Amino acid sequence: MNTNRPSGPFPQRERGQGARLLAVTSATTPVTRARASTSATTGTRRRNWLGGPWWLYLLLLLGGLCMIVPFLWMLATSFKPNPEIYTTNLIPQHPTLRNYTNVLEKTQFPRWFLNSLIIAAITTLSVAFFDSLVGFVLAKYNFPGKRAIFIMILSTLMVPTEMLVLPWYLMSVNNHWVRGDVGGIGDYAAGYWSIMFPGLMSGFGVFLMRQFFEGIPDDLFDAARLDGVSEFGLYWRIGLPSVRPAVAALCIFTFLGNWNAFLWPLIITNADKLRTVPVGISFFSSDVGSAYDLIMASASLATLPVVIVFAIFQRQIIRGVALTGLKG
Repeated sequence: MNTNRPSGPFPQRERGQGARLLAVTSATTPVTRARASTSATTGTRRRNWLGGPWWLYLLLLLGGLCMIVPFLWMLATSFKPNPEIYTTNLIPQHPTLRNYTNVLEKTQFPRWFLNSLIIAAITTLSVAFFDSLVGFVLAKYNFPGKRAIFIMILSTLMVPTEMLVLPWYLMSVNNHWVRGDVGGIGDYAAGYWSIMFPGLMSGFGVFLMRQFFEGIPDDLFDAARLDGVSEFGLYWRIGLPSVRPAVAALCIFTFLGNWNAFLWPLIITNADKLRTVPVGISFFSSDVGSAYDLIMASASLATLPVVIVFAIFQRQIIRGVALTGLKG
């Protein structure tokens, strides 16, 4: 009797091969299923894209054209000589830079550009610092009247700017900030201050920064206090770097808003050398009348910083819009 006969219905070698085959099959099955799932998902997305509502894509395309065509028309007209302005050709037949040279040489546009740049930059830095500091205090400190102060700050968002223009103007006149003419650095400083002071802080910025600071764990600040970090150091070294995306979004929105501001600079500026770009272009367009080639050239120069900011900080702008929607 053969006692070495393997037990079971299959020989040892066949069982070994079967086990290896089963192992390979078991190992490749998830990969195969994953590939099949990926292929199915891709096919579903392709079908959804091709079989989606065509009218929705058409509507989006029309909306995009409505936004970009006026900009392209302005840019093209700025390169056209005066006889070609009323033609329907988008591309200039005889492009010229004379419109830009006339605007830069015969107007105070470089001065207006510098005024807008200084005002927008200083206001943006002020909003970034003070709004984030106030938001940090309201989020991480407990003191009497904290809730009432926050409610009062939020209430400023419900007051229209048109209702604040009169008290702003009276304050500027009573403090001798309004300048009819500019003769020195003091006049420039007073004129800049009269334009900037209403926007050096914003209720929206305080609200936005407070919401983000509340998302930082308090244990992080407690550990920093044990290491000897000062209270301002908690804000500057720990809190502010943690909310950098929110600060970047706030800075971008503040800069663009102050660059395009028109109503308050129009009311408070009397001297031509203190006008900002929107106000200067408004007066310039009324002076030149129907010289739309010059008007379009000045408008193209005015939109240049906005386009540069959007091109450089496009990702931060989109992220900022998403953040302001999520952290409300």
